[in-house]
Amino acid sequence: MKDVIDVMQAQRQQRVANVDYLRNERSHYLAVRFLFECGLKLGAKPLTVATAAVTYHRFFAEASDESYDCFLIAGACLFLAGKAHDEPLKVRDVINVTNRTLHRDSQPIELNDDYWRMRDALVQAELLIMRMLKFSILWLHPHKYMLHYLKTLEDWFDPEQWKKLPISKASASFLQDFHHNPAIIGLKPQHVAIACISLALQCYGAQVPLVDEGESILWYSPFAKDLEKDKLWSIMEKIMDVYNKESELIS
Repeated sequence: MKDVIDVMQAQRQQRVANVDYLRNERSHYLAVRFLFECGLKLGAKPLTVATAAVTYHRFFAEASDESYDCFLIAGACLFLAGKAHDEPLKVRDVINVTNRTLHRDSQPIELNDDYWRMRDALVQAELLIMRMLKFSILWLHPHKYMLHYLKTLEDWFDPEQWKKLPISKASASFLQDFHHNPAIIGLKPQHVAIACISLALQCYGAQVPLVDEGESILWYSPFAKDLEKDKLWSIMEKIMDVYNKESELIS
């Protein structure tokens, strides 16, 4: 239980500012963190960034890790996700933000040969991703399931108790952060949504009314009859692994 509660402490820690992505050992976690930082700077919506992260993981599930520049692919995934969600990001903005995030001291790129080379690389990466994923970018996200489950739980709880507990906010944070882990593409969205909510409930010590955790029927049983407790805890551990990666980056 202590490990579960420590997750919220990890979330309260100040995020690593100005991570030097080029000096750290490259990893998919680092590349997706780069993607999230760029998405935040570009003002992209959470679902757009989530789609970009899933697209990144799906691409590298098919491709060799060593054959492609992970940061270029991350930028192209963000560019593609904007189109998929009718939130088109300007190609020049994507190029400038990704370049400035990688090279902190760089200035905005002028319309010179360097810019056109970067633009061509981004467009070629975009086409490669589309072909690799058979032109299927949209993904069934856990977000809509989470909204449904949270609304149901809100009706079960005492209104005053629900207002005091930031279950919805914590659940959404866990879900968004879980997109750093490639394991998310191999799990059912319903299971992921339930695991994020369960983790939030555990962190705040909240007990769902009229439900005994020792019984065989749990609060999420009506939503996912095929989700066993061992599977649920396995997903929750995968979510917590994201914060362990963050701790390693901090240290």
